[in-house]
Formats: sequence, structure tokens, C-alpha cells
Amino acid sequence: MNDPEALLHYLDVLLKESNFTKAARELYISQPYLTQLIKRIEKKLGTKIINRDRTPFSLTEAGMIYYKYLENISYSDQQLDRDLAPYTQPNKEIIKLGILESLGSFLLPRLLPSFLQKNPNVEIQLFENSPRKNETNLLNGDIDCYIGQTPETISHDLDYLVKNGEQYYVVIPQNSPYFRSDKFILEADDLDLKEVLQAPMVLSASESAIRHQVNGLFQKFHIKPCIVLESKSIITATDLALRGVGLTVSSASILSRMRQTPVNLLKIDENLIYINFFIATKKEARISSSLQELIEEFKNLDLS
Repeated sequence: MNDPEALLHYLDVLLKESNFTKAARELYISQPYLTQLIKRIEKKLGTKIINRDRTPFSLTEAGMIYYKYLENISYSDQQLDRDLAPYTQPNKEIIKLGILESLGSFLLPRLLPSFLQKNPNVEIQLFENSPRKNETNLLNGDIDCYIGQTPETISHDLDYLVKNGEQYYVVIPQNSPYFRSDKFILEADDLDLKEVLQAPMVLSASESAIRHQVNGLFQKFHIKPCIVLESKSIITATDLALRGVGLTVSSASILSRMRQTPVNLLKIDENLIYINFFIATKKEARISSSLQELIEEFKNLDLS
């Protein structure tokens, strides 16, 4: 077998089941075939790739190298397909869209289904990266457009359309001294924001749009923050706050997808934190009719 994606799937199932018979049954293949396949791979490599002397099964050191090798081949094959798509599928238009992962999970389910239904000849390729990486990719022509936050900070070589943002809150878990059991949403004047922001905090990484805004609050109130943990993902930071690791600042869209738990959400005055969304393209770049339609779809997006 020379299909890296299939081999990865076989290894995943075998490691999960830690039993050749059960794994073969789940894969709809025979147990002898699966056993011989692994033996052939190990013979070809000259070393064992799976520790199967005890359960659960695990990859050997060599097995981890082989697994990473298969992942790289699989990614390269997929990248090749994407790069060749303009030639192999000349009637299909490809829009390369850059976006921050946490933002994409909120905006894209609202933006893309209707657009793709109206444009069946369009394929969206997503590039989920940091804001600076997305901006660099757009300036270099590696992507066609970029959806982000805080348009005030992006390059003057980009054109952009701004969309209203959303409400931000301080997330106060149940173990915080500021927690109030009689309320869920706290109004901005229910607590002293300056005092609250001096509590232990779990924050997103320094390059994120929301962190820039939060740092601005620390500066405004002359606070030296007590940061117990940082995460590249605002989703991770929010979940850790909900579990009592510390307070954080998060958005309505992210909080709406989190598990129900006793928590307070302290509204932050929009004059202090309000982050707009935008979709950007490179100045003087050719904008296809489909991309223009995507921009219009973004403009008319209902974020309620």
C-alpha cells in the first residue's frame, strides 16, 4: 500500500484499538492483511514501528518518525492538488482566504454556506494563521483575501471593508472573589474594572488583536498585570478561565460555544474595548467577480 493517508488511518485505528482483530474489523479489512501490512512496513524500514508487547499499543521512536513522514507526504500531496487545481479544474475558481482560527470558527459558518451554495464553481482554500502571517501572505500574493480584526493596525497597502464587531467581557469563574451567584451578566458599573483586572489572568498571546486591546486597558489603568498563563488560542484561554485558572477577556461569539458553567460575564464598555472585523485585499490586485461577491456577503453578514 502506497497511500499515506490510508496508512495513517490504519495506524490511528490500530493504536486506538490496541488489537489487530478489532482494528481490522473497524477498517473493514482482514486481520491477517493488517498484520502482514505492519510486518512488511517494519521489514522495509528495518525496525519496529509499534510497541505491541503490552496494551495500549504505542509508536516506537522509529514509528513516530515514520508517522511524521507519512503526515508530511500526505500534506505535500494535498498541497500539490491545491497548486494544480487551476490547471486540472480550469472551470473552478479558487479563493485563498486567510483568517485567524478562533475568528474563523465564529465567522465562517455564517459567511460561507450561503456563498458556496450560490457559487458552486468556487472552492475556498483556508489559511488559518496569525494576523501578521495572514497580512504577509496577502501582501506577497499567496492568498486572495484576509479576514481579521482591528483594521486600524493593518498595512496601508491593503484595501479593506469594515464590519461591526461584538461585545467583550471579563470572564469571572466561580472560584473568584468577584463572582456573584445572583447574576450571570454583570453590567460595566457592577464592579470596578481596574480592580478586577489586577486579579490573576489567563490571556491570549501578545500578537493577538484582543491582547493588544487588553494591554491597552492595563496601560490606561496603570496596572502591572498578574498573568498566570498565556495561550496562542483565545478559545483555550477562555476555557481555562471557565475552569477557574484565572480571569480572562473574551468575546460573545467564543463564550456562546463554551460549556455551561457557573460564571459571571462582566461587560466591558465599548469605549474601552471594541474590535471591528474586516475583510482585506491587496491594493490594485485583480478582484474576481466571485471574490467581490464574497466581500459583499461579508458586508451583509448578520452577526446577531
